[in-house]
Amino acid sequence: MVTMATYTKVFYILIRFWLILGVECYSGGSYHVLTIKSGGSVTIPCHYDEKKPPQKKYWYSDNTLSNIYTNTTEENLSVIDHPDQSLFTVTMRNLQYKDTGDYYCAVETEGQTTITYDLYLRVQSAPDVSVVSSSVSGHEGGNVSVQCFYSFGYKYELKQWCRYKDQSCYTVGRTDTSQRSSVQISDDVRNRSFTVLMTGLRLSDSGWFFCSAGEAMNPVQLTVIEAEPVSVTGTEKDKWRFCLSQN
Repeated sequence: MVTMATYTKVFYILIRFWLILGVECYSGGSYHVLTIKSGGSVTIPCHYDEKKPPQKKYWYSDNTLSNIYTNTTEENLSVIDHPDQSLFTVTMRNLQYKDTGDYYCAVETEGQTTITYDLYLRVQSAPDVSVVSSSVSGHEGGNVSVQCFYSFGYKYELKQWCRYKDQSCYTVGRTDTSQRSSVQISDDVRNRSFTVLMTGLRLSDSGWFFCSAGEAMNPVQLTVIEAEPVSVTGTEKDKWRFCLSQN
């Protein structure tokens, strides 16, 4: 005998398949596992096309089978749009083991749904990958350092520092000075941590990154502050006037 509960279960399965398969395109690709400590919080950036902003942006949860649209704030969840940055952020607070599961960033443009990013959130007593600080800042032309920790099982996995927006990654020991600041990653296997050093910061470096070991990751927001113009003091001006008068 087919019960109403059975029909409901089938309905939600169909909805899930529509979300995952019945979309115009899927711009994800890699398998992302976000590891967060029980009771902790995390903010996840969801980027979208700046040239063709979507009409609707939302966060989909496999656990609750629900869409949470932008500019929604609840007790332990906020989904906020930042159109000036072409992204919306999802902040999840007081995470518990029951929150472990699949989540998706999704947008709707001209009636078409696109999953822009997907991840598996794993809530743990001791996260496989964690960071000292999820928000760092530095001045234009200066340096910034980020320390990332990983569990024993990820000791020999590939360590990376990646930009969320384009998924471009730096690996241990690699330095790139062509387009952005120089990036150097050093791995301390004994203490199960690796350090990311960014030097010669540019304003364009501002944005969201994540440090990862294997498929496990944790996000970090970087803010680069514009360098203040060098001002000339009255005493220094007097020195210049004196030098000029001697020539």
